Amino acid sequence: APYLAEAFGNPSSVHAWGREASSALEEAREGVAALLGAEPDEVYFVRGGTESDNLAILGRADQARRQGRDPIVATSAVEHRAVLDAAAEVADGGGARSTLPVRPDGTLDAEALDEVLDREPAVVSVMWVNNEVGIRLPVPELARRCREAGVPLHTDAVQAVGRVPVRVDETPVDLLTLTGHKIYGPKGTGVLFVREGTELRARLFGGGQERGLRPGTQDVAGAVGVAEALRLAVGERESEAARLAGLRDDVEAGLRGGIPDLRIHGESAPRAPHISNVGVPDADLDGLMVGLDLAGIACSSGSACSSGAHRTSHVLRALYGTEAEGVSPLRFSLGRDTTAAHVERAVAATVRVVERVRQTEAAAR
Repeated sequence: APYLAEAFGNPSSVHAWGREASSALEEAREGVAALLGAEPDEVYFVRGGTESDNLAILGRADQARRQGRDPIVATSAVEHRAVLDAAAEVADGGGARSTLPVRPDGTLDAEALDEVLDREPAVVSVMWVNNEVGIRLPVPELARRCREAGVPLHTDAVQAVGRVPVRVDETPVDLLTLTGHKIYGPKGTGVLFVREGTELRARLFGGGQERGLRPGTQDVAGAVGVAEALRLAVGERESEAARLAGLRDDVEAGLRGGIPDLRIHGESAPRAPHISNVGVPDADLDGLMVGLDLAGIACSSGSACSSGAHRTSHVLRALYGTEAEGVSPLRFSLGRDTTAAHVERAVAATVRVVERVRQTEAAAR
């Protein structure tokens, strides 16, 4: 990594090492912009997806306050906690939040959206692909509706970039979040796209880097890594999406064959190809997670950012209501290194673990 070991200058410095780092940073910015269909001045490097989401939501709310308005933040019910908790912070600070219901097929209620837009919120935030179940939300349509209403739209595209077509010159979103580690780039570096003319207040203050929106010495190595990861992800998207969709379908067909009462979450919705979230009735979630881990299967019960406390996911509650209760969710992710052999092994192990957990529970009754 030359920008860690050799070209280690501060990009704000005027000496040769600094100019070298600055040149690399701006080249990375231009690369990200070109791949998103944006202008370089619309691309801001931040410290990951969570910070990008927070800056979009809180920055728009602060801008509304500066203009003398009480901010309203509208989000879908299935957003990442980084968006939902930022919206809650706005409400706690005297603003308001509004939640848009999402149907199991990934669509939003048109009347609810119209009611929200009539209130002229500071921002509407709807993710492009849900991180837990992989459903695709209708961001292109929403972007057009919000543009007609004059309301800025933010989309968390962390799980969409490199899996579905994402270009801001084709879909008129005003703010867009992505992060490096979801596309095999470095952890801890993300991007916020801010369309020209979209007013946003900074949340941090200091050196004025990133045109004052995100001060602090930039991570040049991280920015270069994100730009290269994005280049590879976009270039391989079509072929890799087709391959992963086939493997995902094999996972679900295999699990359904061995677990007849299995539920496939998001099955009726358009989905990204790399996530499969299934529900297992009548099986203890802790037992399933421990059994899968011991079998060498990396599986989660929801978002990696929220796993650990095994409560019913807010995403599943939003999509399925009380039907989500009493069903243990298992989330499988597929990626660049996933093969058919991995799928076969994971399916067989999962079926065995479910059988074992159910037998243990039955014996304990």
